[in-house]
Amino acid sequence: MLNNDLFLRACRGEPVERVPVWYMRQAGRYDPDYRKIKEKYSLLEICRQPELAAEVTLMPIRKLGVDAAILYSDIMNPVASIGIDFDIVKDIGPVIHNPVRSADDVEKLKPIDVDKDLSHVLETIKILDRELDVPLISFAGAPFTLASYIIEGRPTKSYIRTKTLMYSEPRVWHSLMGKLADMAATYLRAHVQSGAKAVQLFDSWVGSLAPRDFKEFVLPHVENIFASIADLDIPKIYFPGVSSGELLPHLQDLKANVIGLDWRVPLAEGRHRIGGKFAIQGNLDPFVLTAPMEVIREHARQLIDEGIQDPGFIFNLGHGLFPEASLDKLRELTEFVHSYSEQQIAAGVKA
Repeated sequence: MLNNDLFLRACRGEPVERVPVWYMRQAGRYDPDYRKIKEKYSLLEICRQPELAAEVTLMPIRKLGVDAAILYSDIMNPVASIGIDFDIVKDIGPVIHNPVRSADDVEKLKPIDVDKDLSHVLETIKILDRELDVPLISFAGAPFTLASYIIEGRPTKSYIRTKTLMYSEPRVWHSLMGKLADMAATYLRAHVQSGAKAVQLFDSWVGSLAPRDFKEFVLPHVENIFASIADLDIPKIYFPGVSSGELLPHLQDLKANVIGLDWRVPLAEGRHRIGGKFAIQGNLDPFVLTAPMEVIREHARQLIDEGIQDPGFIFNLGHGLFPEASLDKLRELTEFVHSYSEQQIAAGVKA
């Protein structure tokens, strides 16, 4: 039973009495209690234990007072079901043991079987649906970001193998992207059927593309995902990741409710680039959290003042929390966002 639906109302552009806040990677290594759990279990081991994954998801709700939970999981989780063998390696990230680099490799990928291979994720969502009094956001990785891992074999800064396949073998590229899009849509649908109240599509690295390449090689598949789940009556968020400001004008026809912005794009400019058609989410630079609290509050104040000029604003970071972030500062920031925005909205500044 939801006692707090601020986040859902903001996603729909409805009036709110204060700005809702949640943080990407809000269940993570900045929390000493989470670090203790990670001493015993890997990320994937936690994900395979629904009770434990649910408990980790709940930690920031209890400690920070945020207005939404995000499922503790990883964007790589569903790719095992389609035939990708991977590990999450400490200090590296996803390492793929059978990279996809040819038409034959793409052909071998099979459709996702959520019930058979990912029932633990669905059980986690069902537990959280019973336990939470704020909305649960579930998520999937977007095709380009997943492809960058699957093709390169590990995280990259150059995306050389990824772009080589994209430019040199566009038919193979689109076949892979289509399969990843089908996987994401099926995965998200199962999450909503199990109790998720909103979904986010993470495209963390798509900002590495030129706008024309994004439009040709990626956007049709992102659009297909949102079109495939358009019948689901829940908010849908697309986060095009870091350095994606030049891609925003191409998103105006997306069947989503919310666009996440990174910190390089002012909120007003981001709204303008997406045609004023969506709620927006963002976009504090995560590393502002290293500053003294008065500096953090000033940055947050400026974002709130700008964000509430139009309906539909969710306070978040421009990317995920980092391990060195302070739990105490996050708690204080959350309280500030709530109190200051409530004061401003009550005063009729705008909402």
